[in-house]
Amino acid sequence: MTTITELWEEFQLPIRDALHFADGQSFDVSLTPEASSGLTILAPFDLNSMLADDPSWTSSVDGLIETDLGNRGLLWGGEGSYGSEGFIARLTAERSLVWAIFFMDSNPFDQIQLTNNIATFISTSMVEITVDIDDPRAPIPGSVVGS
Repeated sequence: MTTITELWEEFQLPIRDALHFADGQSFDVSLTPEASSGLTILAPFDLNSMLADDPSWTSSVDGLIETDLGNRGLLWGGEGSYGSEGFIARLTAERSLVWAIFFMDSNPFDQIQLTNNIATFISTSMVEITVDIDDPRAPIPGSVVGS
């Protein structure tokens, strides 16, 4: 079991703008409104090292919206412990983590629009994040690579 899956079992995510995969890979992200996806995936980082400095640097997350993917699991969006925080996630049918993205300043996500494998999550402050649900690092069709 990886650190991120252990945190997820407690409905916790690290307080850092980041994408986390269940296999333990973590990447910094930044909100990029001008990008077609609404975010930029940055460099990988070591979550264990980050939490070694401050193990309590996590936020409780709570879902506000979900989209059922049938036997493929579900998409989930919601809020963190503080009003400005939001998260989006893909879960297995058993609600285990596939991936999650946490934002410190997006506000809670309360809408999901799904077309094929492309999901757009919209927050209460109208932040829009569009990702391929199979791999949020993948370019969105029609987007400019590197944006």
